Amino acid sequence: MSAVPASYADPVPAAAAQSRPILAVNNIEVIYDHVILVLKGVSLRVPTGGIVALLGANGAGKSTTLKSISTLLASERGVVSKGSIEFQGQRIDRYNPNQLVRLGMVHVMEGRRCFAHLTVEENLQTGCYSRDLSRAETRLELDKVYHYFPRLAQRRSSLSGYTSGGEQQMTAIGRALMAKPKMILLDEPSMGLAPQLVAEIFEIVHSLNDKEGVSFLIAEQNSNAAFKYAKYGYILENGKVMMEGPADQLAANPEVKEFYLGLSSEGRTSFRDTKSYRRRKRWAT
Repeated sequence: MSAVPASYADPVPAAAAQSRPILAVNNIEVIYDHVILVLKGVSLRVPTGGIVALLGANGAGKSTTLKSISTLLASERGVVSKGSIEFQGQRIDRYNPNQLVRLGMVHVMEGRRCFAHLTVEENLQTGCYSRDLSRAETRLELDKVYHYFPRLAQRRSSLSGYTSGGEQQMTAIGRALMAKPKMILLDEPSMGLAPQLVAEIFEIVHSLNDKEGVSFLIAEQNSNAAFKYAKYGYILENGKVMMEGPADQLAANPEVKEFYLGLSSEGRTSFRDTKSYRRRKRWAT
C-alpha cells in the first residue's frame, strides 16, 4: 500500500495553511506522445473551501488540466513537461492517484465511469477502499451519501448499468464522497443530462461545499450552471487560459456572453455569427 513520500512532507504554520490555496497550478505545459503540446502555460488557483469553474469549448484542454492535477496523464502517454502543481502546499508531481486520494483529492472523471456490473451501493463502497473502515463506519458513510443523494438510497440495490445518466453521475460523486475528500475535481458533470438534473446535481455540489467544506474544481461547457455556483472562473482556449475572474464578472462580460452563451446585445446569435466571432475575438490573440 503506497504511502506519501516522507521527503514531500512540508509542515507550515497554521496561519499560512489557512491563507494559501488548497490547489495551485503553476504555469504547466503538457505534452502527449513526446510531440503534441496540449497545455501551454496554464496557471490557476482554488481557494480552500471554494468552488472554481474551468470553462471552455470541447477540446480546449479542460479534461487534460484535471488529469494533470490528479496524475492520470501517464495512462494516456502524457506528461507535465514544465511547471508545478501543489496541493495543500505540497508538490504532487511525483505522486500517484492512490496517494492523492489518501491526501484528500478525488477526481470524478468525464463519463461517470461507474462499474456497470455492480449495484449502486457496491459502487459507493469502492470509494472508501483507502480508508480501512469497519462495517459500522462504512454504514455511517453510506448513510451520509444517501442523505445528500436520496435518489441513490432508492436505487441502492439496482445495477449501475441500468440506472439513468443522472443517477450514474450521482453515484460517481457519492463514490468520491466516500473517500472523505478535501477537494473534488469534477469533469463535465452536466454532460448528457436534462437541465432539471443538472440543476439538482449542482445544488448537491453546492451543499457539499457549504456543509462538508469540500473544495471543487469543475470543468464545464455549461457556463450557465458553472457561473451560478462557482465564485471564480477560468476560460481555456487551445490549451491556454484566455480569461479569468470572479464568476459574476465573467458572466456579465459581453465577449464571454457572446462566445460562450451565444448571446449578443441584440439577442441570441446564429451559429455562423458565433464561428466568425471566434476568429476575431480580441482576448484570444
